[in-house]
Amino acid sequence: MYATGKLCELDCVGCLTELRGWMTRLYDITPPIDASLKVWPGDTPPHREVLLDMRRGDNITLSTLRATVHLGAHADAPSHYGAEALSIDRCSLEPYLGPCQVVRLAVARGKRVQPADVGAIHAPRVLICTGTFPDPRVFNEDFAALSVELIDVLHERKVRLVGIDTPSVDLFDSKDLPAHRRILKYDMSILEGLVLDGVPAGVYDMIALPLKLVGFDASPVRAILREER
Repeated sequence: MYATGKLCELDCVGCLTELRGWMTRLYDITPPIDASLKVWPGDTPPHREVLLDMRRGDNITLSTLRATVHLGAHADAPSHYGAEALSIDRCSLEPYLGPCQVVRLAVARGKRVQPADVGAIHAPRVLICTGTFPDPRVFNEDFAALSVELIDVLHERKVRLVGIDTPSVDLFDSKDLPAHRRILKYDMSILEGLVLDGVPAGVYDMIALPLKLVGFDASPVRAILREER
């Protein structure tokens, strides 16, 4: 125990300095959800219906959300692309929590990312920043996607989850969904609609938990990256 308050104060300053050294930076890689957020053409856009409002004199504020489950940053369930596959409530949470590598690359719009584009992989979860869907409020159909060859390589490197900063791991006009189907074959998990433009390449801790929506084919997530220390 220190004999004087001054010594105690100095020690506390030292403690705060040490604590700041352990503080980590968080990156929120989730787009804001409001009426301006674009969804896949033909899908249900987000709409808020206010049932009660304290500003109108009600005792509480209460609202209803109507929207697609493929909303903003979201986790696809295997049932989205496999007829007898698991719905999102039956999926393990393990893939959506843990070490994650952000990969930034230059890829042309409308093209599929190839293994040579990605480089070395150091984590069991990989988020790919293509830069080809720069504004969630504007739906451009020429975004990039993933190749089956890349999915094969990621599987060989023990990757459990792959995410992308576009609305889909397949191209907009794809009907047979080869990337989705290859991911289903390997029992990998998918995150789509991420916002990665401000995130440096590197390894992070990821938290992107889907809701326990029984029977649903996807769920929105609040996707967060935390710098490793």
